[in-house]
Amino acid sequence: MDSYINSNELHQTSAEHSHDEEGNKMFGFIVFLLSESVIFLSFFAGYIIYKTTTPNWLPAGVSGLEVKDPAINTVILVSSSFVIYLAEKALQRHDLKGFRLYLFATIAMGTYFLVGQAIEWSHLEFGFTSGTFGGTFYLLTGFHGLHVFTGILLQLIILVRSFIPGNYETGHFGVNATSLFWHFVDVIWIILFILIYVWQ
Repeated sequence: MDSYINSNELHQTSAEHSHDEEGNKMFGFIVFLLSESVIFLSFFAGYIIYKTTTPNWLPAGVSGLEVKDPAINTVILVSSSFVIYLAEKALQRHDLKGFRLYLFATIAMGTYFLVGQAIEWSHLEFGFTSGTFGGTFYLLTGFHGLHVFTGILLQLIILVRSFIPGNYETGHFGVNATSLFWHFVDVIWIILFILIYVWQ
C-alpha cells in the first residue's frame, strides 16, 4: 500500500515538475517575442517618421504600390493562423492525422505567401537603393519574410517530430511555441500591410 502511494506521489511530482518546466520555457519564449516586437516597433516608428518628413517619398517614376496581390497574400497568411490553431486543437485530442493535415496546410499557406512576395519583388520598379522608401520597404518586408521562413522551418520540424512514436505524449511546448510565433508573424504583417500598402 505504501509502495503504491509513493509511486503515485512520485508520478504526480514528476508531472508537476514537467508542467513547471514547460511553463518556464513558454515564459522565456514570450520574452523573446517581446524583444522581437521592440525591433519591429522601432522599424515601424522609423518608417512613419521617414514617410512624414521625406520630400519626394516615392522613387522617381513610381506612383504607388499594387495592392491586389499583396492583399490576397495577406488573406492567405492571416487565415493560416486559424489553421495552425486547428492543428493545436487536433494534437490536444491526440488526433495526429488531423494535426499533420492542418500543419501541412499552414506550411503550404506560408510558402504561398513567400512565393507571392518573391514574385512581387521581381516586378517592382525600384530597388533597395532607390531612396529612403526603397530601403525601408525592402528592409521591412524582407525582415518579416525572414520570420515567415523561420516559422515554416519550425513547423516542418514539429511535423517531422510527430512521426516519432510517443513524442508529444509528455508535452506540446514546441508546437505551442511555434503556433505563438506564427500568430506573432501574422499580426506583424497586418501592421506592415496597413503601413506600406494601405497608407500610400
